[in-house]
Amino acid sequence: MMGDVAVLIQQIHHVAYRCKDAKETVDFYDRVLDMKVIGAIAEDHVPSTKEPDPYMHIFLDAGMGNILAFFELPNSPPMGRDPNTPEWTQHIAFQVADLAALEAIKSRASAAGLDVVGPTDHTIFKSIYFFDPSGHRLEVAAWTTTPETMERMKAVAPAMIEEWSRTKKPPRHTSWLHEKEFGSA
Repeated sequence: MMGDVAVLIQQIHHVAYRCKDAKETVDFYDRVLDMKVIGAIAEDHVPSTKEPDPYMHIFLDAGMGNILAFFELPNSPPMGRDPNTPEWTQHIAFQVADLAALEAIKSRASAAGLDVVGPTDHTIFKSIYFFDPSGHRLEVAAWTTTPETMERMKAVAPAMIEEWSRTKKPPRHTSWLHEKEFGSA
C-alpha cells in the first residue's frame, strides 16, 4: 500500500525483446498474426541510462491493450540465445478466440513457409508453435477449459510449488493434463 491507495498492476504495458530487423519483424507479425504496428521510437541515446546506443523500438498491437515491443540494436553483437536454456522454454504465447482462429493462424504460418508444431492438446488449451524471423519461439493458444477445471488447477498450485521447491521433481497434482500423451501416472 502506498498511503491509502492499493498499488495493483492493471495489465502488462508492454513486453520487449530484441529483433534482428525491425521492418522484417513488423512485416512478419502483420502477415502471420495480423498484429499492426502502433508506434516506433528511435534514438541515438538510451533515455533511461543515457548510453550512446542507437536503436529502433517498435510496438505491436497484441489485442485488448496488450503490446509486444522489439528493439533493433545495430551496434550490438549479433543476437544469440541462452545456450543453457532449452529452445522450447522461452516463448511468447498469444491467445486467440477459439479453435477456428487457431487453425486460421496455423494456415497462415504454414503458408508463410514456417514449420508449425501442433496443435498440441494441453487439456485446458490447444496450441501451435513456430519461430519468428529473429528466432523467438511463438505459441498461439485457444482455451478449451471450464472454470471448474481452472479452479481445480489453482487449488493445487501452492502445494505443487512447495513440493517442487523441496524435491525438484515434478509433483503429480496436475498429471491429468497430459495423461493422454505420457500415459497414466
